[in-house]
Parts: sequence; structure tokens; C-alpha cells
Amino acid sequence: MKNRLLRILFILACIGCFPVAVHAQFREEAFNQSYATDTTSAADSVDKMWSFREFFRGVSHKDSVMRIGTLFGGSTVFLGSEQIYNRQYWKLPIVYGGLGTTVGMGIHYQRKYNLSQDAYDAAYAADPNTSLTVDDNAKKMATIMFASAGVIYWGTLMDGIINYDTGGVKSPGKATIYSILLPGLGQVYNGEAWKVPIYWGMMIGGYHFYQLNRNNYLRYKRIHNEATSTEVEYTGQITAERALYYRNLFRRYRDYSMLFLVASYLLQVIDANVFSYMRDFEVNDDLALQVTPTVISPYNEYASAVPPGGAAFRSPAMGNGVLGSNAIGLKIGFTF
Repeated sequence: MKNRLLRILFILACIGCFPVAVHAQFREEAFNQSYATDTTSAADSVDKMWSFREFFRGVSHKDSVMRIGTLFGGSTVFLGSEQIYNRQYWKLPIVYGGLGTTVGMGIHYQRKYNLSQDAYDAAYAADPNTSLTVDDNAKKMATIMFASAGVIYWGTLMDGIINYDTGGVKSPGKATIYSILLPGLGQVYNGEAWKVPIYWGMMIGGYHFYQLNRNNYLRYKRIHNEATSTEVEYTGQITAERALYYRNLFRRYRDYSMLFLVASYLLQVIDANVFSYMRDFEVNDDLALQVTPTVISPYNEYASAVPPGGAAFRSPAMGNGVLGSNAIGLKIGFTF
């Protein structure tokens, strides 16, 4: 009796001193929604990240606007689509002419190098003192031509994204693709150029340690192969067991360095996307935290089945006190 009286006095004090907010633990809407007719969930279930229909209708200008992600994804395969969508048709001969020339020259020089390699192998088999040599210059030219084709491909994609019209509004998609094509460019687009040295430092550091650990891995791998070879006598100072230990150690460090490099690249892409979405999110100085006592009163009629005309189900855990199935708690409110 004494405890019950104290509880009543406490509740009356709370009611008199604080605004009491009584909220339901279970809301009625959660139990009477008709999910079969929910257009939002239906749209989410059939929505596509990339659509052939949207892409080709956009490129053929049947639709006035195409999502930048759809345009970029399609252009990675159908190169030049961005220029068509942007109505910059004069760039197409430059794109295809440059790619055709560099790829064709690369194939030519690669074939020339392969023929010189085959001729040298045949001559060396007949006479180890042959004067024939491999055409290394052809190999270098083939590498330069193929690299040039890659630069043209990259430049075509970048050109299309730069000229994509966003209506003068900062686009999260544009920021994301910028970071995919050139790390750090998305941060510059978002006006956060101070982040560029951080991400480039992370990637350069990851690449540096990858090369360092890779060289050490190859070194100890060679030593281990020599120490365990039965064809020649090994006279080195590092034992096979120690070489094996360091080989595995630096191989693991090499893999970690590559993971760090890839993670740094992905992180700056995610950063460009997220902060582009949040650039218009403002938090003013009117920050407030309000904590007040409240009475929690569950809607048991929605959480439990009640037969028509029958008494509501009452769990023994609800108790028979003054509060009944209610409970005293705290309401926390944020204002920003």
C-alpha cells in the first residue's frame, strides 16, 4: 500500500511539473497498411539501376533527360554515346579515328615484335651465336600505342561527363563519376579540394608499400627456390626455412598493401557521393536536447488478437498496479 501511494504521488508530481507526452508503443498504421497496394514498395522491387530502354531512348533523344549513371554505364561499352547525347557529333570522328589509329598501330608493332621473337628463337636454336636480335623498339611502340588508346578511351568518357548538363545544380552522380575516372576530382567538384592530398597520400602510400613488399617477396622467393634447388649448390647465408618465412610474410604484406590501395580509391568515391548529397544539409545553431518524463502506454489491441465482442487479452506480465500495462519512461527530443 505504501509503495502504491508513492507511485501515485510521483506520477502526480510529474504531471504537475512537466509536460507529459503519452505515445503508443505500437501504432495503428503498422497493422492496417495494405502492402499489396503500396506503390513505393512496388516501384522499389522493379526499379533498375541501369536500363537498356532508358539508355537507347536517351541517346536517340526520344527522352529529354537521361540519368548520368545510365549514360556513363552505357558509354563504357558504346563509346561515343555521351557525345551523341550531348549533341556534339563533331567529336565522333576524332574519337573513333584516334582509337582506330592507335589500336591498329599497336597491333602492327606487336605483330612485328612477335615475328622478331620467333625469328630469334629459331636462329638461336640453330646457332647460339646468332647475330639476330629481338626488335625491342617494336615492343615499346606497341605499348605506347595501346596506352594511347586507353587515354583516348578515358578522355572520351571524361569529356562526356564534363559536358553533361545538370541544369546548373551540383549532381551527386557527376561527383561520383568524376572520382571514378580521376581520384580526387569529385572532391574538387564538391568544393572540398582539401581532401585531395589526403586521398592521394593514402593511395600513393598504398602503392609504395605494395611495390616495396612485392620486391621483398620476389627476393625471398628467389632465395627459397635457390636454397631448395637440387640442380645447383646453394651457398647463400639465408636458410631455406628463413627464406620461406620471409617470403610468406612479405606476400601477406603485399596483399594488405593492395587492399589498402583499393580501399582508399573506393573510399574517395564514396566520399564524393555522400558529401555531394549532404552539401545542402544545413544544421543551424538552434540545437536543443529536451528530456522529459512520459508514460508509455502500449496499444495492446493492435499487438494482440481480440475476438469480436470479447474481452481484450490480458497478459499476466501487465500487472495489476495503478499503472496497469503502462510504464514510466523518458522522452528525448532533438531540435536542429
